[in-house]
Amino acid sequence: MKRLMIIAGEASGDVHGAGIVREFKKQFPAAELFGIGGDKMIRAGFKAIFHVREMSFMGFVEVIKHLPLIRSVEKTLTQLLRIMKPDAVLLIDYPGFNLRFARIVKKFGIKVFYYISPQVWAWKKKRVKKMKTVIDEMFCVFPFEVPIYEHEQIPVKFVGHPLMEEIEPPISRENFCKRNALDPQKEIIALIPGSRKQEIENLFSVMVRSAMELSGGRSNEIVVAAAPNMPLELYQNYLPPNARVTFVQHAAHEVMAHAKFAFVTSGTATLETAILGTPMIVVYRTSWLTYAIARFIVKIEHISLVNIVAGKKIVPELIQYNAVVSKLVSTAKEILVPETYNTMKAELNELTKKLGRAGASKNVVDAIVAAV
Repeated sequence: MKRLMIIAGEASGDVHGAGIVREFKKQFPAAELFGIGGDKMIRAGFKAIFHVREMSFMGFVEVIKHLPLIRSVEKTLTQLLRIMKPDAVLLIDYPGFNLRFARIVKKFGIKVFYYISPQVWAWKKKRVKKMKTVIDEMFCVFPFEVPIYEHEQIPVKFVGHPLMEEIEPPISRENFCKRNALDPQKEIIALIPGSRKQEIENLFSVMVRSAMELSGGRSNEIVVAAAPNMPLELYQNYLPPNARVTFVQHAAHEVMAHAKFAFVTSGTATLETAILGTPMIVVYRTSWLTYAIARFIVKIEHISLVNIVAGKKIVPELIQYNAVVSKLVSTAKEILVPETYNTMKAELNELTKKLGRAGASKNVVDAIVAAV
């Protein structure tokens, strides 16, 4: 393998992509890896033509606003396909952009691999039929996804979930508290507000006010796992008066691991929090139009990956008009009842067993090398 284009359009894709880049560089030190990625991929040896921070928007309305940028990025990447002639293209999640770009790639006769399946089980199941013409192989991270692609005769592998290799044992609680000037005698309420600007704008203030009320003054430490790709000033703009919180960057897993409880924005972070065994409430809020459209087309009962993978409700989901302080606080108090709390921890532990063993990145790279 000499050249591989990788498209990872958001923060979670950057994390998963970094594992791929490291594994490719391990097997092929001179390989050129380029495309769309973030800081983690860059540090691993990737050349980012576009950074994930330029592409990190979500929702129907938000995508429409950014159409000129999207078209410009597509045009540039198409030119790179023509000039660089990569041996293959690996698309990581980000289906709105990646599935459209896959059609362009196939016109060049280049093999297309897809890592982190689009959530076709939630919406647009008919999309799978169309994917057969543009995807050479799908790498799934959940076992229940495999039959969906097998049914359409699309080559598919369950490679395990990358989080099982990305989440390392955290430092001790004592050292974590010392490093971040936290009182080790107090329990931690974690706030995981997401990595997109609009998520912080829509939810962060609600999360902080809920944590403050739940804490009842200063009986708990309120710790924010701030996204590395977002400036702290953005969070501070949405802090309520007299809020006392600690911001921690580049250590989200430690925040999750050492928290007694967490408020988590729906997304990959819910699964990370689950793997680390911390009870949580999943929250989400978007524009009213995006929400209305999503309600019309989404065909599943739950929105959080935790509940979807479990196949049942393990953690509460407070979405849109239910994502308000009063409901977040009352639900959190119910969870913190010892019997309920311990039951949730046990169910989160069972959930983790469904995600496979560490080694997803190597499985993906080995499969690409064998196919090209």
